[in-house]
Amino acid sequence: MKRECMDRQAWSHLDPHWLDLLEGAEQWFRSPLGQLLLSRQQQLLEEELQRLFGGYLVHYSAVPGPAVKAAHIQRSVRIGAPLAGVEIACEEQSWPLGEHAADAVVLQHGLDFCLSPHGLLREAAFSVRPGGHLLIVGFNPWSLWGLRHWLARDTWRQARCIDPGRVSDWLHLLGFALEKRRFGCYRPPLCNSTWQARLQPLETRAEAWQLPGAGFYVLVARKLMVGLRPLRPPRREPRGQLLPMPVAKISRRDSES
Repeated sequence: MKRECMDRQAWSHLDPHWLDLLEGAEQWFRSPLGQLLLSRQQQLLEEELQRLFGGYLVHYSAVPGPAVKAAHIQRSVRIGAPLAGVEIACEEQSWPLGEHAADAVVLQHGLDFCLSPHGLLREAAFSVRPGGHLLIVGFNPWSLWGLRHWLARDTWRQARCIDPGRVSDWLHLLGFALEKRRFGCYRPPLCNSTWQARLQPLETRAEAWQLPGAGFYVLVARKLMVGLRPLRPPRREPRGQLLPMPVAKISRRDSES
């Protein structure tokens, strides 16, 4: 308790509602339901990050733990609120990064637990280099998990659960092309471990078909390259109309004489 008070004093300039929101989200992800979601997310993120290359990966997340790793990216760093696992503490709209500083950025439930989704997404998009990737993980509102969100009495009730189609539109406006949309965790949000084990075959089949009723989604978007403006061909001045030249007619009789 004393350490928590000292941390609060050190970051007293941050929005207390934002800190309370992220602390509550971190505690919820430590619950059995939160761990179930994270176990499925870890597998999907590893599969998608394995095909990315570069020097730096930035991880902004509302879940506990260190930054995600990518096999072909040299350095991974987690930024965000001063919580466990965060290496660089910052506000959601004041990242200590320059433009085009990261080869990949991962927003793991960052849009679900934030004060301004548009502002956070703009900050993440600003940090991705042209040709780099932005991965977004969020709760799927069109699922049993999304329905339970409205009935919950804990921090999960405060989650935004933004529609993936709307997030895709935002990405398009920010200059990104959506490469892939994946879904995961098709088992219902039941705390009973016995029922979760019985529903494992449902998880396997539904994930193979990629049905849209899963508990979370993963969007993989690539930042479009800034191309050069094509040069227009020089304008040709009109040179007038070509007219046929008169040709002298010589008859065969004149040529023989």
